[in-house]
Amino acid sequence: MAKTTKRPYPEYAISQLTSKHKLVSLWRLMKGYQLHYIGATAFLAISAFARSGIYIFLGKFVDDVLGAGLVGRELVLAALQFSGLVLLQALSIFMSGWLASFTAESSTRRLRDYLFDHIQHLSYAYHAEAKTGDLLERASSDVDTIRRFLADQAIGVGRIILLFAINFTAIARINLQLAGISVVIVPIVLVVSILFFQRLSKAYEAYQEQEAVLSTNLQENLSGVRVVKAFARQAYEMEKYEKNNLEKLRRGYKLNTMHSLFWPISDMVCAAQQIASNFIAATMVMDGVITLGSLITFNGLLGWLIWPIRNLGRLIVDTSRALVSFGRISQVLQTPEEDLTECTYQPEGSVRGEIRFDNVSFEYEKDRPVLDGVSFECKAGQVVALLGSTGSGKTSLVNLLPRFYDVTSGRILLDGTNLNDYSRAYLRSQIGIVEQEPFLFSCTIRDNITYGLQTEVSQAEVEQAAREAAIHDVITGFAEGYDTMVGERGVTLSGGQKQRVAIARALLLNPRILILDDSTSSVDMETEVQIRTALEKLMVARTTFIIAHRVQSILSADLILVFDQGHIVQSGTHEQLLAQPGIYRQIYDIQTRIDSALQEELDRVDLL
Repeated sequence: MAKTTKRPYPEYAISQLTSKHKLVSLWRLMKGYQLHYIGATAFLAISAFARSGIYIFLGKFVDDVLGAGLVGRELVLAALQFSGLVLLQALSIFMSGWLASFTAESSTRRLRDYLFDHIQHLSYAYHAEAKTGDLLERASSDVDTIRRFLADQAIGVGRIILLFAINFTAIARINLQLAGISVVIVPIVLVVSILFFQRLSKAYEAYQEQEAVLSTNLQENLSGVRVVKAFARQAYEMEKYEKNNLEKLRRGYKLNTMHSLFWPISDMVCAAQQIASNFIAATMVMDGVITLGSLITFNGLLGWLIWPIRNLGRLIVDTSRALVSFGRISQVLQTPEEDLTECTYQPEGSVRGEIRFDNVSFEYEKDRPVLDGVSFECKAGQVVALLGSTGSGKTSLVNLLPRFYDVTSGRILLDGTNLNDYSRAYLRSQIGIVEQEPFLFSCTIRDNITYGLQTEVSQAEVEQAAREAAIHDVITGFAEGYDTMVGERGVTLSGGQKQRVAIARALLLNPRILILDDSTSSVDMETEVQIRTALEKLMVARTTFIIAHRVQSILSADLILVFDQGHIVQSGTHEQLLAQPGIYRQIYDIQTRIDSALQEELDRVDLL
């Protein structure tokens, strides 16, 4: 797996893509491809001139060639001129479409890269609250809506404007009265389009929001499919999905109904306009005001003046969709990134790992502290165990160490220096985390083990880390060895194997501070022994924080902190805490009785 810290397209500041005017932001998005888009517009103008020229040529052909009874050379020359105009129109349309598509694809490719990169640099707190399905919708469906807008709708608006200007001018040269009659419907279509634009924008935004809800529902279901099957909750999940899907249908029906109303209205108005205009033009021919050739020219030009105006409503609607989608993307881009390098302090080499909490308080929501006045100190290389009920503040405390969150009050000292003086990037290079449910990526086992490194390492180093994590023999037992592909979320491996791969990943990183989130709670006893052996090697000479629920897993800890509702209510070694009344001794007594009863039952089964 390639190791890189280079960010894509550093010249693109967030401010460039988050202007108050979304169309300005979209224009900035095309930076580097704007000339291509101007070229697409230029070819569009050429095609519009060529199209109008075809009808003008037909009119003159009827009046000057057929009307004058000319044949032979004049007829051949006319055919060549006509073919040239058709060829020019076709070539111009092709070049305009190709340049517009190239600009759209290139710009949205960059937008995807930039959006993904920005999401990667958002804070842990943001991701803790953000809905995965909603982010997926913005990074896929909304970006694709913008791509279609740049490729089709934006250039389509230019096409309509050019066709209108060129054809109106050409009709005016035939007869000013006809020119005035031919644009009677334009204000009507514009008013109707604006009304639809306002209502459809809200309807489309509501539709996109519900689509994000449905995506989140699907993503959660697929991620938790094992739980669904284990509890036979397929019917419940189907009912929940059907409810969300029905709401999407309702909003989609409302959106499509509004669409459906626009087309028949605009069709009737445009058809009436064309019939009336042709009737008046035919009357002028009979009165000798204009020629038959002029009527033929007018009829062709009128069609390309009226019907593009009809499509203006559709393009305005599609533009509203693109602007809604770009607004949703801008909401993400406007979220401040987590600054990984805002602090410049960095000691030579690695940290020692001396940590001191000095009256630390922390809250996710104002006036609702989850940690309140926490103070303790541990020396480098010591093991600190955190014990307490769910919600007592254990996980919140260890999340402060890599600065996933910053303290609300008080201070944390690392080697005597305030933790906030260290950059997040440096801190996280010094801290290894082994979670209760380790996450493995859909790549090779080797790539998963080396994931935390910024530089390449040798195969021997990878294998050494795997041996120390007691997973090397398992890996070599696979046909592809270290090149074995791990399934999505590590489903190729068992729970214990995933845990040991995660330990190997931490060993290879060689952190000075280690966080273990109850890493043996969900495996069998034999696997637990293997993982404990690996963890003992991992913890050597490292300051280690262990979040534990079983007392038996922290008996040898240098310092045990017992939490209750955000406070440290007891602290000391196992022997010290066992000698005093309190929560620790209660937990120990209960778990010891349970373990003894379980062992007696196992012994009884063996005797049978």
